[in-house]
Amino acid sequence: MAVQGTPSGGRLGVRERRTTQEHRRNREFEAFVAGAGGRLLHTATLLTAEAPDDNPRARRLLTLALAHTYACWDRLRGEDPYDHAREHLAARFAHGAWHRYGTLPFGRVRPRPAVGALARLTPRQRLVLVLRLYEGVAEEQVGALLGLPEDRVRAVCERATTTLLHPPRDPAPAVRRAKAAAS
Repeated sequence: MAVQGTPSGGRLGVRERRTTQEHRRNREFEAFVAGAGGRLLHTATLLTAEAPDDNPRARRLLTLALAHTYACWDRLRGEDPYDHAREHLAARFAHGAWHRYGTLPFGRVRPRPAVGALARLTPRQRLVLVLRLYEGVAEEQVGALLGLPEDRVRAVCERATTTLLHPPRDPAPAVRRAKAAAS
């Protein structure tokens, strides 16, 4: 009894089996990206505090996180690929955040994004706030991801929330003593 669909009429060869597995893997990953890509891009955009329509750093973070998830796809075995991609996205942001806001060699200054309310927060505050409030990640998990104790994660989140709800006021205008002396 021969199996149809193979050139020799025999069982699927190693090459055909591998090709079939690769096609299945690609279809699964494409379905994952179609379903989760938009939310992950929004998360990356919140982290980088870029404008939603002009977010090259967020797109770069997302691309790297999805590439890592694709590379690990067969090893996930029951693990949620969204959690995996989000963790990698957050870790890349946390690791690279200090590069984005410092000075570059030869005195060039890297521009700091100034878009929206989240731009007022430090990168760590944005990361904790986005993971806790937008993504709904537990304090324990955020702490484990960032290497912080739970109470520190809670304090950073509370400080970030306070900064967003009660932004710092502009300095008071200088009182002119000349006007007071003239009257």
